[in-house]
Amino acid sequence: MFHVKQSEKATPSSTFGVDTPLARELADLSARRQALETTAVEFSGGTRVLTVSNQKGGVGKTTTAVNIGSALANLGAKVLVIDLDPQGNASTALGVPHNAETASIYDVLINDVPLADVVQQSPESENLFCAPSTIHLAGAEIELVSQVAREHRLRRSLDQYFTSNTVDFVIIDCPPSLGLLTINAFTAASEVFIPIQCEYYALEGLSQLLGSIQMIQKHLNPELHLSTILLTMYDGRTRLAQQVADEVRTHFPTQVLRTVIPRSVRVSEAPSFGQTVIAYDGNSAGAIAYREAAVEIASQKTQSKEN
Repeated sequence: MFHVKQSEKATPSSTFGVDTPLARELADLSARRQALETTAVEFSGGTRVLTVSNQKGGVGKTTTAVNIGSALANLGAKVLVIDLDPQGNASTALGVPHNAETASIYDVLINDVPLADVVQQSPESENLFCAPSTIHLAGAEIELVSQVAREHRLRRSLDQYFTSNTVDFVIIDCPPSLGLLTINAFTAASEVFIPIQCEYYALEGLSQLLGSIQMIQKHLNPELHLSTILLTMYDGRTRLAQQVADEVRTHFPTQVLRTVIPRSVRVSEAPSFGQTVIAYDGNSAGAIAYREAAVEIASQKTQSKEN
């Protein structure tokens, strides 16, 4: 787990000119960036395994997984991102090759290949690693049906990986459905990390997801719990976004991070360059928000899995 020491909040600079909404926004970004640059992180051991999941698509799940992973790596944590989505978007964003011939998480789940044999280092950071997805993973749901201990195959491969590799965070990017791939992620993880879009349909399906978590707790993994909720695609100019945020915070007061992720062009652009927004434009509003969220996650008081 990490212990975060936050310096005193920087005073917004007065060099942005007259007092306008844009000037205030720029001053706020400058102050937040300065605060992040003086944030010190100390590591005290243990591995946290988080599965990033939401059965609703388009909520920023993969974007959150890769950017939180990159931000944690920049804080000094050793991070492994497991791309469990057949689309392979997390692998693309981390700049990791994932063509059909690449050894991937499919080989781990179906062919019992050691996880260490498929993990690649992301060009973004020496602390950031990825177990990529390939097109073969699209058929894994069917192939897993006949496998022995089909729900535990990812957990077994992770346990084997931990015997010879030290990792601070494992972040599992799930497909937007509750199939055997997602069940493998839930069984392997101790924490569920849910990104929620600040729009009308955000809370639809959340109760179903919580029901799925309870089912996994009861039958497969009693250690699993909802530890983190991150509000994404937030537009503070709209009343709806504020209402959704307030409602989520009311129902989950301890799990919702203080940081919200704003709608950001830079966040949307970054994957087309094979990068996270942290590497693409680390001083943009979206990157700063993800870096702040990573600091919050690093400082959470939650149980770690000892290597």
